Amino acid sequence: MNEHRLSVAPMMDWTDRHCRRFHRLLTRRAELWTEMVPVGAVLHGEREPFLGFDPVERPLVLQLGGCDPAGLAEAARLAEAWGYDAVNLNCGCPSDRVQRGRFGACLMAEPALVARCWAAMAQATALPVSVKCRLGIDEQDEGEALPAFVATLAAAGCRRFVVHARKAWLQGLSPKENREVPPLRPELVRRLKAERPALEIVLNGGLEDLDDAAQALAWADGAMLGRAAYQRPWLLAEVDRRFFGATAAPDRTEVLAALVQLAEAHCAAGWPLRFLARHTLGLMHGLPGARAWRQVLSQGMHAPGAGPELFVAAARGVDFAAPRELAA
Repeated sequence: MNEHRLSVAPMMDWTDRHCRRFHRLLTRRAELWTEMVPVGAVLHGEREPFLGFDPVERPLVLQLGGCDPAGLAEAARLAEAWGYDAVNLNCGCPSDRVQRGRFGACLMAEPALVARCWAAMAQATALPVSVKCRLGIDEQDEGEALPAFVATLAAAGCRRFVVHARKAWLQGLSPKENREVPPLRPELVRRLKAERPALEIVLNGGLEDLDDAAQALAWADGAMLGRAAYQRPWLLAEVDRRFFGATAAPDRTEVLAALVQLAEAHCAAGWPLRFLARHTLGLMHGLPGARAWRQVLSQGMHAPGAGPELFVAAARGVDFAAPRELAA
């Protein structure tokens, strides 16, 4: 079964190890991704904070940011040694900081360099190596830039592309603004798949729920949920049943009990509770008492000594008997 069928997007400051461990309480089969990890941090810094993960997070993709083929190759070797399931090269992040490092979306202006980077990574590891990109950048014509970029990479051997169906503006827009403008154009990604059926094409951008994901999967090889999965994580509770053939889905009481156990282990390992709790604020979205859940966690997670009991206290205001939110 295609493990890439449904995945959770890499999101800076969001999809860290604590977030991913929480998401695994909701779905065992969706493919999870790390935040983008700069190659320099992997090669020259302490590796465990950047590469460490709990095996339960798998299937797990390490996303790398960089533009040096040799450095990316070494990072890909490390990804395999650390137990990741796949590696991805980021060619989609538009932030100024990333641009200064000459990686992220600005690399779409240098497809030949990206092809060399991909080839070096693919030669260094037996893991699948993919590229995540935009439709294009700045004044590029999206209808021409995307197929030309993909053609260059495909000629080098790349077969898996995750396409955020929005062009990136490298000047004049913040990364936050770039998540809303210019408009999404998923039809260009669909056209790419029709023109290059042998390639594996995953759609990212603007998928709000599992119905959107299912519609994308009518033509794409995979669908990637981003902010919807983070802000309304209960969507993930139906993923295994809907897309991977599971016979049952968890309910919130089961997830809450598992979350308390996870928090106990989390705190016992020396992590402040807020590192985990901040990712769970949307868990009760759609239920009476969801606001109280958010308020109790938001106010209490920063207190010295905050522990697993905070989740129990936050849940007291939630009506678990209310009709279950439709995650589909």
